[in-house]
Amino acid sequence: MQSTALPVPSAAPRSQAERLAQALASLNEAQRAAVEHGVSAATAGLDERPLLVIAGAGSGKTSTLAHRVATLIAGGVDPQRLLLLTFSRRAAQEMERRAGRVLAQVLGLKSDAPPALPWAGTFHGIGARLLREYAPQIGLDENFTIHDRGDAEDLMGLVRHELGLSSTVNRFPRKGTCLSIYSRCVNTRAPLADVLKEAFPWCGEWEAELKKLFGAYVEAKQRQNVLDYDDLLLYWAEMAAEPSLAAHIGARFDHVLVDEYQDTNLLQAAILLALKPDGRGVTVVGDDAQSIYSFRGATVRNILDFPSQFTQPARVVTLERNYRSTQPILDVSNRVIAQAAERHAKTLWTDKPSAGKPLLVLVPDEAGQARWVADKVLAHREGGLALKSQAVLFRTSSHSAALELELARRNIPFVKFGGLKFLEASHVKDLLAVLRFAQNPRGRMAGFRVTQLIPGIGPATSARLLDAMEQASDPARVVREFVPPSAARAQWTDFAKAYEALRAPALKWPADVELAMDWYLPHLERLYEDTSGVRRADVEQLARLAAGYGSRERFLTELTLDPPEATSDRPGPPLLDEDYLILSTIHSAKGQEWNSVHVLNVVDGCLPADVAQSAHELEEERRLLYVAMTRARDHLHLLVPQRFHVTQQAARGDRHLYANRTRFIADADLEGFEQQTWPPPPERPPAVPPPSSVIDLRNRMRAAWR
Repeated sequence: MQSTALPVPSAAPRSQAERLAQALASLNEAQRAAVEHGVSAATAGLDERPLLVIAGAGSGKTSTLAHRVATLIAGGVDPQRLLLLTFSRRAAQEMERRAGRVLAQVLGLKSDAPPALPWAGTFHGIGARLLREYAPQIGLDENFTIHDRGDAEDLMGLVRHELGLSSTVNRFPRKGTCLSIYSRCVNTRAPLADVLKEAFPWCGEWEAELKKLFGAYVEAKQRQNVLDYDDLLLYWAEMAAEPSLAAHIGARFDHVLVDEYQDTNLLQAAILLALKPDGRGVTVVGDDAQSIYSFRGATVRNILDFPSQFTQPARVVTLERNYRSTQPILDVSNRVIAQAAERHAKTLWTDKPSAGKPLLVLVPDEAGQARWVADKVLAHREGGLALKSQAVLFRTSSHSAALELELARRNIPFVKFGGLKFLEASHVKDLLAVLRFAQNPRGRMAGFRVTQLIPGIGPATSARLLDAMEQASDPARVVREFVPPSAARAQWTDFAKAYEALRAPALKWPADVELAMDWYLPHLERLYEDTSGVRRADVEQLARLAAGYGSRERFLTELTLDPPEATSDRPGPPLLDEDYLILSTIHSAKGQEWNSVHVLNVVDGCLPADVAQSAHELEEERRLLYVAMTRARDHLHLLVPQRFHVTQQAARGDRHLYANRTRFIADADLEGFEQQTWPPPPERPPAVPPPSSVIDLRNRMRAAWR
């Protein structure tokens, strides 16, 4: 009789080295080379070169970086001396969670309580921490507050008005445009004249006035002890440009790791180079083929030039194995990016085969495109593919208009990424302004907003109060003794009491939020009576968020740098549908993946956009298409409308524009696609021989003339 004994399980690893080997066993060869760089005993000596990991789409980038962090700490690196820079706080938290899980396994911990990563965060968040710490050495008041985009625009608008630029004969750029120009100058380190010429040519005539405006804007920020979002990098970069400070900060960290390095701008690259000029301990991970944020100041040059930027050349490890897409999807994606003018060479591959090719679908127009996509989405759903595992991507938000109408008509629920962000909602900004004004009495934008919530207080009264507070040693006393207009006196007393309580040194966080809410909620009920219930829910959510932070300063800083996505009263996942289709711009889709992806308007004029004219702009458009294609796991559909209906064309009326397939897919690349035309051309009816009587008549007619 055959034995049925169960196999004896292998013994659990006993030493840390054995546990580390087990933790790394799931990595492929290239991933392991990146993880063990400079720490593996297998290498000949200790490799101290900077490390560049070129991580292709879907190649396990996050897992590789998390394993490297865990391996460094397991090898003896103090977590306090490890700086991990990401582009969102959620990414930093995810990295900490994954690295912690590996560390728990390697260190033999029974609970998930591995060492924390105290210096893991965004560039802007880490910059804010360092600026507060070194504030006395760089001439900053450590109690500075940080303006979000809306506050920065408002301050720019105020300065613009004070300089008389809001009443020019010719139309001067609006405050949002002015801030965008200023931000681009800061992040690209380009002269104003160059920025105007390349990105804002319609504002070129105002160069002298803009230069004066930006100087006054900087002076206003310094006077009010506020920084805007761009200042967090600018001040850090300027601080790092001072050799003694750069050396001091750099010496605090044995390892500096940067995620998504292709999205960095020149300021961020300068910071990294200043902290570690020899590159020792530097690891950056990214993919030049996914560099698509030049409109934010990012430059692909950082990752292309990285290997030669330090005093010793970098080691380059390329991750080419893809764990997301099928090979046919990778084949067409590889061919698109292979034509890039300059790149780190790689060819993505997978062991996930598929007989089905991606679809390249010719449709007559945008309405036909919308119908085809809706049909395909429903067909996939009937085949077992949830709507949430399908996405429709597009170059620009307006490109989905026809599709949104079609989806609504056919009752297909969808979520479109975008809309009003949490910190842009007026009621949220109100409560945050109360806390900011208490934190920094010199912050005029917060002061203007808060005081004008009180009935009877207008801009002139607010300005009079803030002028008096600017140099006062006891701002709360100025508020208490201020004499407002008679219409505001009753409510002014309540505000003065609340403000004095918020400024009290003995106040323990987060009691500040409760005090601010007690004062603000009656104003919310008065100002937003029709929607006060929903808005109150946002304010209460803000209070719950506050409880998770250690101080008012920390809360205001981190919430500004990494806000929640949306308010309660704005579009989000449908409340009555547990399943919904994803609509997203390609920029917002980066880092995401779905089983089925539809890409709209894959034609010249849309991809690439018609505004892309220069060589580097066209190269970024190529990368944008590549990013869209590599979001798909199993099904990829590229839609090619053959004409667009254009309305309100001056002197021409409505007309049709005919489109060509994107130049990024050459004729030679078509073999990688299954091509379809929708609707299919009608079949020609079979030839029917004419009746014999007709044939006889014809013969007789010819015979009559012989």
